[in-house]
Amino acid sequence: MQKPPKDFFKPLAIGAPQPYREIPVALERMIHFFPPHVEKMRSKVPDMVGQVDVLLGNLEDAIPADAKEAARAGFIEVARSVDFGNTGLWTRINCLNSPWMLEDITEIVSAVGNKLDVVMLPKVEGPWDIHYLDQLLAQLEARHNVEKPIMIHAILETAQGVDNVSAIAAASPRMHGISLGPADLAASRGMKTTRVGGGHPSYGVLEDSKGEGAPRTLYQQDLWHYTVARMVDACMTYGLKAFYGPFGDFSDDAACEAQFRNAFLMGCMGAWSLHPKQIAIAKKVFSPDVDEVLFAKKILEAMPDGTGAVMIDGKMQDDATWKQAKVIVDLAKIVASKDPELGAAYGF
Repeated sequence: MQKPPKDFFKPLAIGAPQPYREIPVALERMIHFFPPHVEKMRSKVPDMVGQVDVLLGNLEDAIPADAKEAARAGFIEVARSVDFGNTGLWTRINCLNSPWMLEDITEIVSAVGNKLDVVMLPKVEGPWDIHYLDQLLAQLEARHNVEKPIMIHAILETAQGVDNVSAIAAASPRMHGISLGPADLAASRGMKTTRVGGGHPSYGVLEDSKGEGAPRTLYQQDLWHYTVARMVDACMTYGLKAFYGPFGDFSDDAACEAQFRNAFLMGCMGAWSLHPKQIAIAKKVFSPDVDEVLFAKKILEAMPDGTGAVMIDGKMQDDATWKQAKVIVDLAKIVASKDPELGAAYGF
């Protein structure tokens, strides 16, 4: 059950900061993961700040059990020592039923709560998971004089979570967005794939028979289309951001780009980058195409109030396409604020 409107935006602890009524505007084309327990990777963070939109210290999957505490301490060290400017600082904590989660939250918020933008919560099953973390964060913010609310980003990686995705999105004003977690979701659903994101060569539609012995083409389909669409709908309904998660095949840049582009076209704002070369792919895909931006600007200029219909380059434009154009131009303006070269190409 959702709180009544009059209570929804009240702080959950005396002294906690006032919750956001709208998510702060930020460019988040890629969420770049780094393992904080590895000193070599921590040393690269200052140089990474200017290259990415979000840096995330990972404490969960891919961190060995005997390195969990070192990862937490390493993240705190990086957060204290580095100036992140307008680059987002996130952490992915361990899941709620793990032996490390409580210390993840209490130690990080007490040490660097004022520098932390978002906590990514794995394996979210329903709104009750968000409610727990929401209350805990409020209590810690009040205790440690945190001045702005720390947002929550949920990972959609169980069948139950997908079933409850709208309730998850509506659970708290702290909600920043939701990412697809394809590997754990595949296991939860009993899907027969060991791939981390992307398609599968056996998942497709076979063309009709063209006669005995004639070869037939199998057209590969997207395993994640349905889930991404549900996630995007839930996020957009409640004013959140949807993200594609990891693409695990670092040897296939073309497939990574294709999967990211599908997510972008369907409404996702960004994706995870697990390898440095995926940063450039995410920048390319989740920044609007220059020609599309220039055409969208034409539509907005020809229809200043967004009503009526006009012909531009032989194509009819009306108030529906004006809304589409505004989405593209608004995103391009945010990109231009961080990427002057693209901003110049967009004409801003």
